[in-house]
Amino acid sequence: MLLAVEELWPESLAEGWDAVGLVTGHPSQEVTKVLFAVDPVIEVIEEAATWGADLLITHHPLLLRGVHSVAGNTPKGRAVHRLIEAGTALLTVHTNGDSAVGGVSDVLADALGLDNVEPLTKAANGLPEEGIGRVGDLPEITSLAAFAETLFGLLPAVAGGVRVSGDRDGLVRRVAVCGGAGDSLFESVRTANADVFVTADLRHHPASEAREASPDGRPYLVDVSHFASEWLWLPAAAQALDNVLRDQGHTVDIRVSTVNTDPWDFILTPSEG
Repeated sequence: MLLAVEELWPESLAEGWDAVGLVTGHPSQEVTKVLFAVDPVIEVIEEAATWGADLLITHHPLLLRGVHSVAGNTPKGRAVHRLIEAGTALLTVHTNGDSAVGGVSDVLADALGLDNVEPLTKAANGLPEEGIGRVGDLPEITSLAAFAETLFGLLPAVAGGVRVSGDRDGLVRRVAVCGGAGDSLFESVRTANADVFVTADLRHHPASEAREASPDGRPYLVDVSHFASEWLWLPAAAQALDNVLRDQGHTVDIRVSTVNTDPWDFILTPSEG
């Protein structure tokens, strides 16, 4: 199993600050059921345990920042203890899953139908087509409003919806995308001459400064849910792993979590009427 995961999402593609790979579980344990999810939260872990998953693969790390205790009365500790009690190993595929071919941003670019796709920033230790973010072209020019509506329809429903910065009637064709938080990529987005940038977790100051830096309003900004932007990758990742395992002569039951782990429950907005 670990060899199949490494073939698809090599750990060498992970950013230096990241924490990827096996978190709990023994490398030699038998795996017959795998659950994919975005976040290793307790509700997802319970879903994996109830189903009898031997392995939970999440995009986000459980232990990205250092902890000094995994006692059962702490959130991280409860997660670790429940995983061990259930016999469910946890494996993280994070920025290596972002950078790899067929990764998070590739899936988002494919869903939007982009052509001539290439990385926004090339991977230091990867192939030319690997790296963080993607940029490509829509088959036809469209309005920013129509583009945002298409994107909204592709993503899983979450409370925050989709936020857009730019002229509704502005025309777009060249699209930059970065699943997850991508406001560190503005310079690469501008260099790529993107008309619009789709990413998550856009903060006030970077977004405001990006608007101020552009005389024609481009790149327009589309801010989506962090969870939603990365959830699209899960079915594709599950299928890719299944394909590799079958090629290796293994049959494993692989599912995608049904838990919505977006942290927001509802939103209040001003009426346009």
